[in-house]
Formats: sequence, C-alpha cells, structure tokens
Amino acid sequence: MTPLGLYLPGTSPLHRVPAGWKFLALLSLAVLVLVVGSPLWLGVVTGMVVLGYFVAGIAPRHCWGIARLLVPMLGLVFAVQWWLLGLDSAAVVCLRLLAALAAANLFTLTTRVEDLVAAVERGLRPTRRFGVRPERVGLLVGLTLQAVAALSTMASQTREAQRARSADRSVSAFAIPFLVRTLRHADELGEALAARGVGDD
Repeated sequence: MTPLGLYLPGTSPLHRVPAGWKFLALLSLAVLVLVVGSPLWLGVVTGMVVLGYFVAGIAPRHCWGIARLLVPMLGLVFAVQWWLLGLDSAAVVCLRLLAALAAANLFTLTTRVEDLVAAVERGLRPTRRFGVRPERVGLLVGLTLQAVAALSTMASQTREAQRARSADRSVSAFAIPFLVRTLRHADELGEALAARGVGDD
C-alpha cells in the first residue's frame, strides 16, 4: 500500500457512488473547509470524513501510510501556527489540512482512475464548442493521480532501501536515488505517450 492510497475494490455505498459525483463532493468539501473558520465545525467535518472510512469498509492498516505522513507534518504545522498565531488558528489550519487530505485519500481508495477520467470527459463534452478537449483534460487527471501514486511508491521503496543500508540520517542516500528513479519514470512516461501519438498535433 502506498502512502497516499490506491484504489481498493469494494461494494460499499461509497464505492458504488459514480466517480463524477464523488469528485464534485471532494471539490465542495475542499471549498467548505476553506470557508469555515470554526474549530468546532471543522472538527465535525473531519469526523464525517473519518466516518466515511468506516462506511467504505477501509481497514485501519490501509490508513497507516497516510497517517505516517500526516502526523509529523500536522505536528510541525500546529507548533509553528500556535507559536505565531495562537491556539485557535493552529487548530483551524491543521483541521483544514487533515479534513482535505483525508478526504482526498478516501476518494482515491474508493474510486478507479479510469472511472474518474471517463466522468471528467463526459462532464466536459459541452465545452468542446469553446475549444476545450475533454479527452486531454481526462488524460491529465488520470496521469496526475497515477503520478502521485507512482512517486509515493518510489519514495517508500527508496526509504526502505535507505534503511536497509543503515543510512537513515543521510539526506543524499534518499534524495539522489529518488531523483534518479523520478527522472527515469518521467522518461518512460514521455516515451509511452509519444509512442501513442499524444501531442503530435
């Protein structure tokens, strides 16, 4: 399981919701957490997102990856915000991040990439008259999600290799192999797109 989550097959109500509606709900939630400034209501929103994991039947072990990334980051953000702006502001910022990122992870766990791409293409068909190419936007969305998953997987594998060499504290032992693998992945992706004629026009 990668840190940011990948699709987990299931038959829960969240799995059965069409990808387009889930994507709109995710965007609406992102706007909501930016507008709401009350720690209490942000806590309610975060609780609803957590409840979504239970509704989707996501086992706790599948949440460990993102939790391992979020907890240190949120701890650092909370400490800095508390020092600079006070306790209430720190709570608001951290709850906004937690709700948005947890919701995005839940979305990826319950939505196939191909379903999302198809939904984006269908939703943008009316914009063809304005010169928008829905298939290109759908391809961009799909590649973005796959790139996030691929990079998180490479980061995890590089970190494991670094620990196996007992080089946990060496920045270069992680950064250099990760950069090499990232560039190699980008080259392979570019070659694959070129082989399919993407961008020829």
